[in-house]
Amino acid sequence: MGNDFETSLINRIPIVALTMDAEKVYQRRWVILGILSLSLIITFLNNVTLNVAIPELSEDLRVDNTEIQWIIDAYIIVFGGLLLVMGALGDKFGRKRALLLGLVIIGVVSGSTAQLADSSEDLILARGLMGVGAALVMPATLSLIVVIFPKEERGKAVGVWVAMAGIGNPLGLIVGGYLVEAYDWRWVFWINPPLTALAIVCAIALIPDSKDDNDIPLDPVGSVLSILALTSIMYAIIEAPELGWTSMETIGIGLCGVCLLVVFIWWETSIDYPLLSMVFFRDSRFTMGLVAITLAFFVMFTFMFTQMLHFQYVRGHSPFEASLRFLPLPLGLMPAAVNSDRLCRKFGNNNVVSAGLALVSIGMLIFTTVEVDTPYFRLALIFMLLGAGMGLAMAPSTTLVMDSIPHDKAGVGSATNDTSRELGGAFGIAIGGSVLNEIYQSSLVVPDGLDGFSDQVTSSFPAAIGIGKELVLQGNPMGNQLIENANVAFMDGMTGSAVVLALVALINSIFVKLYMPRRSASGD
Repeated sequence: MGNDFETSLINRIPIVALTMDAEKVYQRRWVILGILSLSLIITFLNNVTLNVAIPELSEDLRVDNTEIQWIIDAYIIVFGGLLLVMGALGDKFGRKRALLLGLVIIGVVSGSTAQLADSSEDLILARGLMGVGAALVMPATLSLIVVIFPKEERGKAVGVWVAMAGIGNPLGLIVGGYLVEAYDWRWVFWINPPLTALAIVCAIALIPDSKDDNDIPLDPVGSVLSILALTSIMYAIIEAPELGWTSMETIGIGLCGVCLLVVFIWWETSIDYPLLSMVFFRDSRFTMGLVAITLAFFVMFTFMFTQMLHFQYVRGHSPFEASLRFLPLPLGLMPAAVNSDRLCRKFGNNNVVSAGLALVSIGMLIFTTVEVDTPYFRLALIFMLLGAGMGLAMAPSTTLVMDSIPHDKAGVGSATNDTSRELGGAFGIAIGGSVLNEIYQSSLVVPDGLDGFSDQVTSSFPAAIGIGKELVLQGNPMGNQLIENANVAFMDGMTGSAVVLALVALINSIFVKLYMPRRSASGD
């Protein structure tokens, strides 16, 4: 290798039944990281690009609002529900195999959907199947990083992984917006096959496989319980704003999910070879890392959800133009995430993560001053500040979670990390969206003479804008007044939601400062 330092790094690569010579793995590690990053981005493109295609897709296939909701939710619910099981299967049978199988599913289903789909049922089924593929891919990417990189470089590698995850959503919005405007909605599915083919070829050639070499039996009962519990909880969270938080369906399914989760925990503590050992939660690195990640994504997903509405409906941008305005967020996130490991070595994990969350809280408080006519330049600076804070918070937290897990359980550890992201994001959108909607409904003033539209415009901000535009086209001057009032009410709701997000980030920051370990157990 040329020097003793590199040789010592090779010897410390945590190989778990690795199917390639350690020296080759070391030489290729950054190229491998690039392939894994591409695979990770595919899972985000697979999900987010469709969101901007919904209006055109709805018109072409004549789908109603309920069907649209299921087209969106099918992926999220299946993905979130299967993560733990798919991570365990990667540990058992090989993480490279899980990665390749997931990519094949995404590529084949995407191509078939682009060519053949002609109904909402086709799209719902396809989205569910792509959720299966993504649940195989995402845990495999992070777990392979953990077993390939020596500990001295793992923090930086995980920082890159977090940076790629951070740009995934904005990139998906940009790509989806461009494809829909330039071509049609089917192109948001056509984008996946060539990317998955490239990732598959590179992965076969360069990525080593690894798995748990202890031949530990699977936990079928725990697997079924985890799927049922997580799927029920995800469904209740996602559907609550539509069904109502106090509706019998929301309460019933939510309670069912919680009860199943309790049974899952009991089962996992009662058997010799659990799917997810509850012992992991006794390690403050694992527990506090998950808490920080969950609440950070609570803030991030809510913010992105509200901003897509803000840019498209209040500021009148197309989906592509709106997505471009998210670019400052990953521009702030990427350098912060990639360099966070050096800051952690100097200042400690708890201080860096706490500072990052404090930046997010400050950014959200500044955002409460945004008005309808606030120049974009000011918004861009806030986005960059929020991105930097998220990068400083997420990368060290993810590293702590993965460092606390035995390498033979890297897939399960990665899946637990990913599940916390999904649950945090789902809770954030549901709760943040409900706060926004409550304030919007209480603030909206329906112009005199439009009482007949009161229920429609009060229940939905996009509907209010749409009705206002129709009235303007009909020559009714009340249309402009309705649009103006709806925009003001939405901005009140958006800034009110930002106050909640700022408080969540601040509480998270204080909690992390007090309880997250400054260093890992090994003293790194």
